[in-house]
Amino acid sequence: MNNDIIWQTKLAARIHDPAEKALVLLRDPAGHEGGTSRALTRLLAIDTPNEGDTIDPDNDEALSHVLFKKGLKKAIYRHVQRADWWAAAADRPQWPMKDITVTTKAGQQRTFAVADWAQVRWTNKPVLIHPLTGTHFDLHSLSDTDFHDIKQRSCNHFSNLLVALGAKEGEEDLRKTLLTFWRFGPELNEEADNGKLGPLWQQLPADTRVPDHSIWDHLDLTSAFAGAFAADPNGEAALLALSIGPVQPFIAAARSTSDLWAGSHLLSRLAWEAMRPVCEALGPDAILFPRLRGVPQVDLWLRDRMGLPNDLFERCEWNRGGTDSNPLFSAALPNRFVAVVPASRAKAIAESVESDVRAWLQSTGRDVVSRLLHEAGFDTETPQPYAQMQEQLAGFPEVHWAAVPFSLITPHNKEKQTDLDTVQLSHAMAPFFGVEPGQPCGFLDTPAWKVLQGEGHDSRFFSPNPGALYPAVYELAERVMAAAKAVRPFSQTRQEGWRCSLTGETEWLTTDREQLKKSYRQQADTLWARIAKEKPSWAKKGEHLGALPAIKRLWPTLFAEEVGKALSAVDNGEAMKIGRFVVSTHTMALAHQLDQWLKDEKTNNAETPDVGGDSVALPRKLLKEYGHKRRKLEIAKRLPGLLDAADEEDNDAAGAQAERLVRQTLGVDKLEAYYALLLMDGDRMGQMLSGDPQWAISYCDSFHPQVKDGFKKHAANQPAIKDYGAQKRALSPNRHLAISGALNDFSLTVVRHVVEEEHLGRVIYAGGDDVLAMLPVVDALPAAQRLRHAYSGIDPAHEGGRDPRGLTLHKGFAILKGKLMRMMGHTATASCGIVIAHHQAPLAAVRRELEAAERRAKNAGRDRFSITVIKRSGGELELTAEWGEPLKLLNDLRCFLREEGVSRRAVYNTAEWLHDLPEPEGDATMLANLLAYQMDRQADKAAGEKHDIRQLAQRLATLAVQQPKDRLKWLANFLSVAEFLARETRSGASE
Repeated sequence: MNNDIIWQTKLAARIHDPAEKALVLLRDPAGHEGGTSRALTRLLAIDTPNEGDTIDPDNDEALSHVLFKKGLKKAIYRHVQRADWWAAAADRPQWPMKDITVTTKAGQQRTFAVADWAQVRWTNKPVLIHPLTGTHFDLHSLSDTDFHDIKQRSCNHFSNLLVALGAKEGEEDLRKTLLTFWRFGPELNEEADNGKLGPLWQQLPADTRVPDHSIWDHLDLTSAFAGAFAADPNGEAALLALSIGPVQPFIAAARSTSDLWAGSHLLSRLAWEAMRPVCEALGPDAILFPRLRGVPQVDLWLRDRMGLPNDLFERCEWNRGGTDSNPLFSAALPNRFVAVVPASRAKAIAESVESDVRAWLQSTGRDVVSRLLHEAGFDTETPQPYAQMQEQLAGFPEVHWAAVPFSLITPHNKEKQTDLDTVQLSHAMAPFFGVEPGQPCGFLDTPAWKVLQGEGHDSRFFSPNPGALYPAVYELAERVMAAAKAVRPFSQTRQEGWRCSLTGETEWLTTDREQLKKSYRQQADTLWARIAKEKPSWAKKGEHLGALPAIKRLWPTLFAEEVGKALSAVDNGEAMKIGRFVVSTHTMALAHQLDQWLKDEKTNNAETPDVGGDSVALPRKLLKEYGHKRRKLEIAKRLPGLLDAADEEDNDAAGAQAERLVRQTLGVDKLEAYYALLLMDGDRMGQMLSGDPQWAISYCDSFHPQVKDGFKKHAANQPAIKDYGAQKRALSPNRHLAISGALNDFSLTVVRHVVEEEHLGRVIYAGGDDVLAMLPVVDALPAAQRLRHAYSGIDPAHEGGRDPRGLTLHKGFAILKGKLMRMMGHTATASCGIVIAHHQAPLAAVRRELEAAERRAKNAGRDRFSITVIKRSGGELELTAEWGEPLKLLNDLRCFLREEGVSRRAVYNTAEWLHDLPEPEGDATMLANLLAYQMDRQADKAAGEKHDIRQLAQRLATLAVQQPKDRLKWLANFLSVAEFLARETRSGASE
């Protein structure tokens, strides 16, 4: 079909319901269709009927939008109508109804299915329901809102978007208009006045009876289905699931924090290059997971590839930052996606994704080789490294996909899309569920589907259409893709010479294959030896890298240049230089001491010598808070640089001199030498995405309170209906969009705020539910707990009130800088590993310990944290515990032990004394008294009163008694970890 028809159909679907629907429903005499939708249809002059076209007036039961019946060609109208039906069925649970018969003005009798108790005037009782937890967010009342004003605001908003596009009436670029409405429709720019809708605009529900998904979710899904229908000769859609990999081996090979970032970010970029062909063919709303709206890399594509005006993106944070703290440097996309595509083109689209993503990586690889040769002084046409690069990248990344057409479901009633035949779908599912063909399995064997089919009750439900079987289609697609992954064909490659010093898997890139016959340690004029001399940020002395490690090593440079060009203020002008902002482990170790020195007002006017040295990147919080102290901040930037330079020289005398100068400047006896690395990961994310009932809410819990009450009364004497209401909801596109939207907001906005604005840390990677961050030791525990609270959107200490730190968490939602964001909710949990290590410890080893700590947290039962302390002098400490009280107690104990009037012998003496005690059982009183006695002996009166030693001891004893075994050993270890964290400085000399 003509591309214009595809975009016209998608645009018609996107405006078929007005954004303000929930606020005008049952209030506006013109009906919700008479507002923005009608105005936009006129303004866009969407295709008018050809002469002779007719539209059947009897087929308006589920889609009564008069504007489409009068303003669209019949074929487009049918696609939009069917898409709306399917989208509604896929996302909204049903409720029982009764038949009523009415007589029309023409004297005809018509029968309708209604549920009068399910009619909701939402502005009287505006409630939002968290789709992942069922929690109610009560807005109390919106009845005083003026629906005329709201309609005008909505219409003005979309009209202004058209003006920003430079569109003239009837001459719009349909694809640009669709993309603009998709991206900026949910972002309402308003003047501050009494009628301001604020963050509510983004959360307005699609259906007031089921307010657990927004109008934007419904419009996205309707547009996705409509586009697939229009792009297929038979009007058929399919669900395409696709993933790229491998993930962990690609990220794990790293020698520096820059390598860690590069691996994560490059994989995220490969994921986008895989999604881009789908977005360009069918629009970004065709991808249901992940949600792409607001992702900086997608914004850049919209502007630079799709031609949306830069003015539309002026308020975006990525369009302002000149360092790699810019959100464009966030690895925001997962390595898999789910999309609605035309059934006949599913295979071609998947193959296009595979070829395009590999072609992009090959092109990047050629650029890397060219830059290496140029920097090393070789002829840039030297063929050998190009051939190696091409060979080593062949078949990377791996691409696995599966497509399941909805045509496996046949509606016998084509007009109404009902009376479904699921025989083909059932037969396709049978091998993957281990049942005989024709036997119900998966979603087809659930009570919910049986109720919708009319089994076991006398009530009337709307007849399901194919959209209601989204759970079955998705589950089949996932199982087929899992089978495809299990069969991993690969072509063997010959790697004969010396291998990459980072991975040990492939030959290192060379200009002469003869060099590969002996160790690079015996050669002084290799490509990499020259690079180490001319460009040490690309390779350290002795490093010789293969294709993928070379791309990762140069990726920070390549991407910084790309961003510099994108942010260039002058068309065709010189690109902006992007400042590198990779905080070294040494700088992070010193961050807290630098913060104390910058904060100290007494040293503001003190004479400070010119310390010299190179300026290094500092944590963002220091730059933000002390930007007005320019002189001190400049010195602070140079102090870690002195120490880094001394380490590079490997000269003990120079190192001692640099350390002495830094200590004198900061006014401390010892310099902190330890830092923390944090790795957090959401628990059971695969189960949540696959629709596991354990992580779903019931059908009844997704209803508006008024509908829920009516449903319970109706179901009181019907066990089958009652059981249906109590059953956990099946998977839906809304669930995917809700999870993806929550993870996007968490990783792109919330994580950076917590780590880099509330604490002195640096985010290395934040994508979806995965977080990798570097922090000073003193910030590690509070930052970890804050991230865990933010992941769920619940903070018990501040629930229900504004949080002074700027990020407010309430009932599964987060509010930051006026933006309301849905988080994962109270049922979602996360596990975290934390490693405290010396700044000179090999990063690869620290990373291995970090992954092991995270595994311990998950293996201990999930929703836990696990700390590993790697002592420079040898030995390790490990502690695994639940979030909440254990972590709070550990932090409180650390604060007590840091007090000036408290001796570290409080822990040493207690640990010695615990050896002689019997294991406590049940009552913790005696253990608490003994702990209080020992701690009180080692603390002065002021410290004891400040921290309430007796209460601290009681909490310690209570927690110890709760342990399943080795309680005293666990307590001694807990005390030892707290003591190490409490030290003012950890130099690494004699821990």
